[in-house]
Amino acid sequence: MPEQEKAEKEKAPVVGEPQQPTSSVGAKPPVAAASEEESAQSFFGEPLVGFDPNEITGSLIVIEGMDGSGRSTQISLLQEWLESEGFSVQTSGLRRSNLVGSDIDQLLAKNAVTRLTLSLMYATDFFDQVEHRIVPALKSGAVVLADRYVFTLIARGVVRGINRDYLSGLYAMALRPHLTFWLNVRPETAFGREFRKAQAISYWEAGRDMSLSHDLYWSFIRYQTMIKREFEAQAKKHGFVELDGEASVPAVNKLLRQRIAEHLGIRGTKYTPSSALAHLWR
Repeated sequence: MPEQEKAEKEKAPVVGEPQQPTSSVGAKPPVAAASEEESAQSFFGEPLVGFDPNEITGSLIVIEGMDGSGRSTQISLLQEWLESEGFSVQTSGLRRSNLVGSDIDQLLAKNAVTRLTLSLMYATDFFDQVEHRIVPALKSGAVVLADRYVFTLIARGVVRGINRDYLSGLYAMALRPHLTFWLNVRPETAFGREFRKAQAISYWEAGRDMSLSHDLYWSFIRYQTMIKREFEAQAKKHGFVELDGEASVPAVNKLLRQRIAEHLGIRGTKYTPSSALAHLWR
């Protein structure tokens, strides 16, 4: 066989054998698929359209718990501590959107809203904050401290008879927090704290719309017990960091600072509140 013909046969591809591309032109790098997977993991379900997880350089930290668990107190103290450590902090919570926050307040004050309508308005309030407050802050590298999150909204809806799968689908595009803390307290403790704070108990905090009891105290206890059970189930599912909300404010705050410091890479966790917040340190 002539040498030229032999060389051409050696170069010819074998039928049925996959060939390796000789050029990378037009080939899709594996990074795109990894980015899609990372984006999906950033949400409970479907990711937000156009969301790029690589743009997120901040941290979303959620403090959950029933009314009277001490969430708001701890949020205020954590914000001051983080800012003293050089972090930019953004806060979020229920009914704080410019779009429908005041509308929800008005409906709650009048006790004139159906359960499903209320749930949908809370969802609108939440996603408006996601778009205009939470995501922009996370893209700028800030720490977002959320005073309650979708877990409370789902729990409230479920105990009022709204389908759990429907609510989970409603919040499928919610960002997964980097850390979620649950301040666990007994309903009896929560009632005492709420009553001492305002000398009154909210119609909705007591679940009066559910006709659980003619007695305000027992309505509150039964409603918050139902909410507590929902938190227990969600804590197992989503890996909440459970803390004893009945411990002293400094003790709870110390544990919060330790876990947050580990996440953010803060070396020291010493903190003494300013005079403006000293009244909370009890």
